[in-house]
Amino acid sequence: MKVSEFTELRYGLFVHFGLYSALGRGEWVMNREQIPPAEMERLARNFAPERFDAEALCRLATEGGMKYIVLTTMHHEGFRMYPTSLSDFNAAQVCGRDLVREVADAARRNGLKLGLYHSLNNWHDAPDAADALEKPEAYDMFIRNTFARLKELAENYDFDIMWYDGWWPFNAVQWQAEEMNRILRKIRPGLLFNGRNGLPGDFGTPEQHLTPPDPWRPWEACVTLNDHWGFFDGDENWKTPQEVIKMLLACNSRRGNLLLNVGPRGDGSVPEKSAAILRAVGRWLREGGEEAVSACDELKMSPGLPAPGERGDWDPSGNFTVSGNTLYYVLMYPVPRLTVAGFIGRVLRVSSYGIGELPFTWQEGKVSVEIPEPLRARLCPVLKFECDSPPGVYRTGGMHVPACRHPRYDPVPPDIRY
Repeated sequence: MKVSEFTELRYGLFVHFGLYSALGRGEWVMNREQIPPAEMERLARNFAPERFDAEALCRLATEGGMKYIVLTTMHHEGFRMYPTSLSDFNAAQVCGRDLVREVADAARRNGLKLGLYHSLNNWHDAPDAADALEKPEAYDMFIRNTFARLKELAENYDFDIMWYDGWWPFNAVQWQAEEMNRILRKIRPGLLFNGRNGLPGDFGTPEQHLTPPDPWRPWEACVTLNDHWGFFDGDENWKTPQEVIKMLLACNSRRGNLLLNVGPRGDGSVPEKSAAILRAVGRWLREGGEEAVSACDELKMSPGLPAPGERGDWDPSGNFTVSGNTLYYVLMYPVPRLTVAGFIGRVLRVSSYGIGELPFTWQEGKVSVEIPEPLRARLCPVLKFECDSPPGVYRTGGMHVPACRHPRYDPVPPDIRY
């Protein structure tokens, strides 16, 4: 896959599923509670993901409007979700299943690109990373073992993205990251790498925030749907569909992807609430949201008079994106009548998916649109403004735009935090 193709995917499903899921206390439980490897091995004997359904999982992704899926093949606790000749600590050994193969095949059937997450760290096998940090002879064996795992993955599975993680405690030189990428790409030409083996990679992966790299390069924000990556029993702090839509718009307005995580239970079932959220966002994408998300012409903001390309501002009722001569307004807080002042470009037509044209008035850069009740009843309805030129919105903190050089709002940093 080309990097340019990756940036067009926009939205993906991250799946954190492993032995830790059976404990229901998050994916770092082995480390946080200092559970010995032998105890994790006893837990593994009862690993029974009878409700893990790769086909249903991939269908959930496509129903949610997602274009790719990333699965944890081995998290830091070292339990492989696939058969391996390198360790008995794997799913095939205890339940007779190759969960990675199941997801890989289902992803292809459902038209999804596939990423395989694999931790460079490994708390189960000896020597582990802490041993490797302390002893040169342990380091050599640890690196050999890490390379062997990655090479085996690349030889056995057809995938598009190598999603490294767990790079503590080494840098790129200590991970031998250049050689690591070279070997894997020789086996899988076209494989893309994230930046978590010490190298920048083909794309950045900000975690739990939506900040693009500066200077810009391809990127993907990875975010949990509640407060944990792996299943945590009792964590009901789910993001709402509206919050997910806002994240999607924020990422895509900065030409980035959103990789949104679900953590199946120990039996492999996806929490019902998380599935409902994904499906709600998928419906929104099909009802006009896809166009709004794909419209990512830059809406810059800078102080002073409107400059070439300067056509971005915020609005209290929602968010907007732009593509060519069309502005898409995502109505986060539906109102009977939407008024947008400071409009750049003349509006020729306003419409919404499934409703058709909407009546509007226009006067000196102010447009007002009547929002019918059926449209207000939708989740974050999308209004499509077709204009006679590239549109935008420009306003200041006063009642008109000053006819001189001016700061947009506050000329000094505020002492409040939003």
